[in-house]
Formats: sequence, C-alpha cells, structure tokens
Amino acid sequence: RRFKTEGRHDVFYERFRMENAGWLKDYARFVSYKSHFDGQPWHEWPPEIRDRDGDSMAGLDEACAEAIAQEEFNQYLFYRQWRGLKEYCNRRGIQIFGDIPIYVNQDSADVWANPGIFKLDGDKKPLFVAGVPPDYFSATGQLWGNPVYNWDALREAGYAWWLERMNRMLQLFDVVRIDHFRGLVAFWEVPASDENAINGHWVQAPVDDFFKHMSRRFFNLPIVAEDLGIITADVREAMRHLGFPGMKVLLFAFGEDNPMHIYLPHTFERNFVAYTGTHDNNTVRGWFDHEAGDEEKGRFFRYIGRPISADEVSWEMIRLVMQSPADVAIVPLQDVLGLGQEAQMNKPSIAYGNWNWRFREDQLTPEVRDRLRGMTWTYGRI
Repeated sequence: RRFKTEGRHDVFYERFRMENAGWLKDYARFVSYKSHFDGQPWHEWPPEIRDRDGDSMAGLDEACAEAIAQEEFNQYLFYRQWRGLKEYCNRRGIQIFGDIPIYVNQDSADVWANPGIFKLDGDKKPLFVAGVPPDYFSATGQLWGNPVYNWDALREAGYAWWLERMNRMLQLFDVVRIDHFRGLVAFWEVPASDENAINGHWVQAPVDDFFKHMSRRFFNLPIVAEDLGIITADVREAMRHLGFPGMKVLLFAFGEDNPMHIYLPHTFERNFVAYTGTHDNNTVRGWFDHEAGDEEKGRFFRYIGRPISADEVSWEMIRLVMQSPADVAIVPLQDVLGLGQEAQMNKPSIAYGNWNWRFREDQLTPEVRDRLRGMTWTYGRI
C-alpha cells in the first residue's frame, strides 16, 4: 500500500533505483521469482529462467511486475531508515562496524545473477564448495557449502562484482570486518559431492592484485581482517603489507599454559581490535560457569593476580581488554551486563535459534553505566 501511494512519485526513490541499478533489479527479480516458483532453489527453476534467457525473463518480469516493484521499494525503505540511523550515530561520534562474509549462499541473487564468477557446473550447481580443513577441533574439518569463487573470471572482469559489493558495504558501515579474510589469500576448496572437508585442498587467491584494484577504487579502506583459525605465514604477510588490523579474543587466552600466548593482552600490538569475546563465543560469564575447567580458571586468576568470584569475572575481562595496547577494544553488551550463556548471540555449530537475544533499556542501570564509563575513562578510551 505504501509503495502505491509513495513510491511511484518519490524522486528520491527513483534516484535510489538509478544509483543501485547494478544489483537492485536482479535482487528484486530473484525474490519475486522465488515466490513465483514456490520457494524452489534457483537452480531448479525452468532452465530458461535459471540461465537468464532475456526473452523468458522479460515475460516473467511482466507477470511479476508488481512484486518486483514492491521489493525494490522495500529496499529503498530499508536504506532510507538505515541511513537515518547511521547519520544519527555519526553525529554523536559513534561509528557502525559491519561484517562482510567472504562467501555468499548458493541459493542467492548474487550467484543467480553472476554465475560466471563462481565455480558451477552446466546445471548451475557448485563444482566445489568452501570450508576449512581438519584441525584440533574437528577431525573432518568444516564443510560450509558455499560455492567458491572463480578467481580467473573475477580478475578478467576487474573484480567488478567485489568492488560493487564493497562499495555497498561502505555506504552502510563506517568500518567493515572481512569474515574469513584468509580466504582472500588462499582458500580450502572441497568437491561439492563430498560429505566432509577432508579431501579439500588449498587454492591460492590473487590477494595482491585484488587489493590493488580495491585501493584504486577506494581512497580509504577501513577494513578489519578476521584472522582467527588457521592463519599461515602468507596470510600474516598479506595483512602486514595491507596494514589491516587483525583480531584478538581474550576468551582464547587461557586454554594453555603459555605466558606468550597470542591472545594474552600483554602480547598485543597496537594494530589490533581486542574483544572479550565475539558473537560466536559464549559470554564471559557463560565461559566461566560452563566451559572453563579448573586449570583454565587457575591461569586466569594467576594472570589477574588473585582469585575472584564469578560475579566479577566479566568486569575483569573487560578491564584486561581496555588496558591492552590494542587500538580498539570491543566488549559485547552481554558482558557489560554480566549475562550468562543464555545470552550467547550465536552458536556456530547450530543452524537455528541464533541471534535471538535482545537488550532491554532497563538492563543498563546507572551502576552499570557509571562503571563502564569509569573504566573506559581510566584506560584512555574516551
């Protein structure tokens, strides 16, 4: 209803459509076509639509015209509201830190509209999928299932799809974290028919050439590299050369008896972002109550110089991150509030039931607010 009354006569909407023509039309088509075909994955659509035959798509565009126009308008409304939120934050000195996953879903507008930049077969199904090799945590590795990039095709096109993707992210966010950054240096490629990641192999990506193109397009690249997991010398060298800050997660620091563990705060360097934990970790209180054994707790107590109660663990972890040399310290709100594992944002091994925790304004009491402000001031982070 709102589109019918506002959208057709909104000059800002028409400008939005023109400025985002590179992705908006195909995204709106994808959403509308998917509904038209009862939610089927796009590689199961009629071949002429799956393969983007122009005449066939023109006919379906006409049949789905209202739905396509509505979806384009929905995206405009989101952008307008998000821009308002971002401007509100920026006026108050607050930056928005966003995330860009390295891979996209096979059943997505990105792959349907740009099949040539992914390794797909003649039926548009993945030939290879992404994952990580076996390690201490998993004897069979991790099989993510995302189609991997055809970097030769991307390079021939001047990385246009990635440049537009990054441009869009920099419109939405002030700082962008590239999830699984190491996949831009070398990635674990697994045959799509395999049931686990054991038989994958490393494939080099053109990281130097890729970021040369990025640097030519963008004067400033406010990027943080997610460098957790298997980080080899070539990944570290790429980060050093590019100058991107990496990540330090304090919850990883006490699992072994190593005074120079890379996640202990006294080993941090300035060009890092330090976290108590990320969205993939338990909360600090949840870690202490349910994951840390006696030895791990003992190392933590030894590091801070005294044993403390469970009620104080979150604030001591916050203190360690705040007083570290890292340029940026990030503390999840759940840790500021001292919440337990019930408030964990995401459990990576579970597909459903994540991202359900919600903050209530009354939880941020004057006592909590003043304690956070005092600690932030004490360690020079205001």
